Amino acid sequence: MKTLSKAQILRLQEDLVSESGGEPGLHDEGLLESALETPFQTFDCVELYPSVIEKAARLGFGLVRNHAFQDGNKRIGTHAMLVLLALNGLTFEYEDEDLVAMIIELAAGGANYQHLLDWVRTHLA
Repeated sequence: MKTLSKAQILRLQEDLVSESGGEPGLHDEGLLESALETPFQTFDCVELYPSVIEKAARLGFGLVRNHAFQDGNKRIGTHAMLVLLALNGLTFEYEDEDLVAMIIELAAGGANYQHLLDWVRTHLA
C-alpha cells in the first residue's frame, strides 16, 4: 500500500493554503502525528483499519477533526483522503457539493468516522 509521509502532508497543506487562502503551518505537531499514525494502528497484531478505504477515511477524519494546522484542516483532510485513495488505484465519484457537505458535517461534529467511511464506500467507482 502506498502512503503519504508527514513531509508530503505538510507540503500539500502549504500548497492548498497558498492556492486558496489561509495561513500555512502547524498548530500542533502531536495532533498531526496522531492523525497520520492512527490509520496504521494495530491491536494484538491486527490492523484496526485494514483496508485502504478504511485508512483513507481515518486519515481524512483525523486531519479534519484534529485541527493540527493553523488553517485549511478541512481542505487538507479531504485532499489527503482523496490522494491516498488515488495513489492506491481507487477512483472516487462525487459531486463537489456532496463532498463539501460531508466534510463540513464532519468538522462540525455532526458526522463521525463511520459516517465518513460509509460515504466514501458509496462513492467509489
